[in-house]
Amino acid sequence: MMHFETWQWVLAIFAALLVGISKTGIAGLGMLFVVIFAQIMPAKQATGIVLPLLIFGDVIAVSSYRQHTQWRFLWRLFPWTAAGVVLGFFALGRIDDRQAKVMVGAIVLGLLALHLARRRGAVKAEKERGWWFPPVVGVLAGFTTLVANAAGPLMAIYLLAMRLPKMEFMGTGAVFFLLLNLFKVPFMVDLGLINRGSFTVNLWLAPAVFVGAWLGKKILAKIDQRLFENLALALSAAAGLKMLW
Repeated sequence: MMHFETWQWVLAIFAALLVGISKTGIAGLGMLFVVIFAQIMPAKQATGIVLPLLIFGDVIAVSSYRQHTQWRFLWRLFPWTAAGVVLGFFALGRIDDRQAKVMVGAIVLGLLALHLARRRGAVKAEKERGWWFPPVVGVLAGFTTLVANAAGPLMAIYLLAMRLPKMEFMGTGAVFFLLLNLFKVPFMVDLGLINRGSFTVNLWLAPAVFVGAWLGKKILAKIDQRLFENLALALSAAAGLKMLW
C-alpha cells in the first residue's frame, strides 16, 4: 500500500469527496480533484488512483440518473472516444507530466472558447453544429481521459453544446463515463498505474466518494439550469488554466 503523510490523506479524502459530488451534482468539479491528486503524487501515478474512484462514482450516478440518458448523443462519441483512448495509451509512455498537462489545458480552453462562441448565437440548430464536432470531441476526450483523467470538461462542453437540460446532462454523462472508465482499466493495468497498492488506497477512499455522491444529489436538486451551466463552464475554464499554469 502507498504511504501517505497525514496532510496527504486529508487532501485525498477531500478530493474523493469531490469525485462523488462531481458525479451526481456539479460535473465541472472534475478537474479540481485531478489537480489535487496531482499535488499529492506524480501526475501519471495519480491517474491510477483516480480511475477506480471515478468508477465508484459512475456506478452511483448511473443508478441515480440512467432514466434520463440520451443515447443518440452517446453513439456519436463512442467509436471516436475508443480511438482517442488508444492514442492516449501510446502517447502516455512518450510524454512527461508537464507536457500532458499543457496539452490537456490547451484542448479544454480551445473547446470552451468554441462553445462560448456557439452560445452567443453564432450557431442555433444542432444540425448546423457540423459533422466534425462529435468526432473531434470524442477523440480528444478519449486521449485526455487516459493521459490525465481530464475528459470531464470536454464532455461538459459537448453536452452543453447539445443543449441538454441538467437531468439529461447528468444521465447521459454518467453512462458515458462509466463505459469509458471501464474501457480504460486494462490499459491502466498494463501501464502499471493500477496495481494492488493503488487499489488498496481506493478502498480506503471509497466511503468519501459515496458521501460526496449523496451530497451531489442534494445540490443538483436545488440548482437552476442557468447556474448549473455557468458553473460547469467556469470550472472547466479554471481547470484548463490550471493545467496550463
